[in-house]
Order: sequence, then C-alpha cells, then structure tokens
Amino acid sequence: MACPFCSSAHISPEGYCESCGRKAPARRDHVELDLGLLAGVTDRGLRHRRNEDAMALATAQLPSGPVAMAVVCDGVSSASRPDEASLAAAQAAASVLLAAVRTEEDLAGASARAVKSAQEALIRLAEPPETGAPAATYLSAVLTADAVTLCWLGDSRAYWLGAGADPVAQKLTRDDSLAEEMVGAGLLAEADVLASPHAHVITRWVGADLRDAAPHVSRFEPPGPGVLLLCSDGLWNYEPAAEALAARVLPLALTDPLGAAASLVAFALDAGGGDNVTVVLVPSPLARPAAAGPEDLPAVASA
Repeated sequence: MACPFCSSAHISPEGYCESCGRKAPARRDHVELDLGLLAGVTDRGLRHRRNEDAMALATAQLPSGPVAMAVVCDGVSSASRPDEASLAAAQAAASVLLAAVRTEEDLAGASARAVKSAQEALIRLAEPPETGAPAATYLSAVLTADAVTLCWLGDSRAYWLGAGADPVAQKLTRDDSLAEEMVGAGLLAEADVLASPHAHVITRWVGADLRDAAPHVSRFEPPGPGVLLLCSDGLWNYEPAAEALAARVLPLALTDPLGAAASLVAFALDAGGGDNVTVVLVPSPLARPAAAGPEDLPAVASA
C-alpha cells in the first residue's frame, strides 16, 4: 500500500505514513474502478467516518457485442452495518447479472433476480437477528448495443446524458422516497423536494426488514450517443438536474469516463461532501478498443 499523499510505501501498522505523517485512508474511503467500457468512483465524503456506498462493475463480450453492467448501493445509515450491507448487496447482484448476460437470459427477469440475490445476502448478513437488519438502496443497469435495463429500490438514481446533435438529458428513475410520494399526491411541489425534510426518507430498499419489496424494472433505448450516469444521493443532493450534470461531464465522459466520474465526485466534495458519494459513467454506444479481444475485457470489480 502506498501513501496517496506522497506515494511513500512506508505505512506504519497504525495506518500512518512514515514519510509525511498523514493517516492513509481506509481501503473503501476512496476507490476508483476503470473497466474500459465503464468506470466508477466512490468516496467517503467529508462528514462520514466510513464509506457506506458500494459499487460493482462488470463487462462481458457476446457475439452481438460488448455489454456493461453496474450496481450502486447506498447503505442505510440508521440500520446496522450499512457499509457491509451495501457491498454485500452490490456484489451478490452483480454476480447474478453477469451470469445472466453470459447466458443471454431475459434482462428484465435477471434484474429482478439480482435484487432477490442482494436481498438474500442481507438476510444472511443479519444472522443472528439480534445484530440488527442491514439495509441499502439498490440500483442496477445493464447496457447493451440496443438498450439499458434498469432496476432499483430507494433513491440512488440513473440519468441519461445525451451527446448527439439534439442532446437530451433526463432522469431515468423515480425515487422511492416520502417526498416523491408527496409530489405524486400533490402535497409538495417538485421544486421544493430538496428543501423538504422528507427528501431522503426512503420508502423502499433491499434489506432483512423489507423482504417483499417489488423492484422497479424499466427499459430505456438511447436516442443517440451519450452517457449513462448512475449515482448515490451524495451527488444528486448537490446537483439533481440532468441538464446541469450533462454540462459538467460532457464531452469528457464520452472518452474518459473515469476522469469525468472523478470530476463529479470532486464537485460533490467541494459542494460540502455531506454524504458518501458514488458515480458510475457508461459511454454509449459501447465500443471495445480495436486492439482488444473478447478475452481482454475485465469481468467484474467491486468496492
């Protein structure tokens, strides 16, 4: 392990750099994953003592072309072991999605099964019951040459950031939150959601205490080139508008998704960093580097 501040390899058993004296961050405090077809960054933020977000990224090569998969989970802080919950859920779901893609199964059905696998992982994490009921938000996406299959529970979001001649930017998911229910009932204006104390009170999640929640599953067909953005509320709490997010990362995200994801995380930290923040970007259409063969595509990575 090298110090992220001065690059020294001399880290004490207590986690302090023996060259510059700074404490090295924990393994999950800040993680960057780059699988070529997609990339993601997750960060603890400035006010939390640990990172309770998690992401799992995967790729596959089919005869029809490359496929990119991502899962983003945000542990529920008021529940037990939220950091473990988010990672367990993301890893369990990604495994199901990758297997389904490789066998060319129906993606909508596979997405629902992935949620069930995440749920089962959190039920196992809750044993024995007196340890509490771990819980997390859930968001997955599978991007093929034709469409994006989304699945979610909670308030982690997916956005489409168009980059064509007539670009369109839009939010693709609807939060499972008390504020969104109030908007739907006409009790709260959309413009007032972020200022509402109910903005982050989620009504559905994956967890040992909510075993029968039915996930949302939807299909989106990109109208042209662009970027799929998946994120936790640590980002959209500071910038919820799709158009503004597009302006921040395009055109960089089309060719450097990791750099663009890092820039969005940096924006959230500069804006206050009040929560853990995770950003995953997937440029579309998917394009495998010309020099790479199918066996060169990474399989799965998580953090």
